[in-house]
Amino acid sequence: MTGPIVMTPVARVVGGRIEPTDDYWGGTRSIIRIEPDAYTEASVAGLDEFSHLEVVFFFHLTDQADLNPGARRPRENPEWPEVGIFGHRNMRRQNWIGVSRCRLLSIDGLDLHVEDLDAVDGTPVLDIKPWFAEMGPRGEINQPAWVSEMLSAYFAPARD
Repeated sequence: MTGPIVMTPVARVVGGRIEPTDDYWGGTRSIIRIEPDAYTEASVAGLDEFSHLEVVFFFHLTDQADLNPGARRPRENPEWPEVGIFGHRNMRRQNWIGVSRCRLLSIDGLDLHVEDLDAVDGTPVLDIKPWFAEMGPRGEINQPAWVSEMLSAYFAPARD
């Protein structure tokens, strides 16, 4: 398939942060409001049995002209190596899609109350999936040291 793929949001993020930032997402609470014209409460039946969700969303606030498909340094830090676009998880991507795992706190109708979702108010949500432990990584996990250094404050408590 080489042509465009058209997607329709299933929900929007309500509340939480209003601007994307690099760090301090810990404790951020927001609502994933499922589109009531497309879904009924039956769409969330059984979801309350899960502690975490995997959320796929569209980076709607990103300047889509700010795309570098080559290599660059994460957060422009000269101490970290240049890595290619597929070695990053940031918003500067061809299709502007983000993936986040967050804690499901409660469900109120079609409102999913969540914590630690790193998407801002108004973000279009493309899909919502319950987190299955069995779908997580299998085997040993490896990553370069710069990733842990870069993300050391990512889910630290939000600063006022």
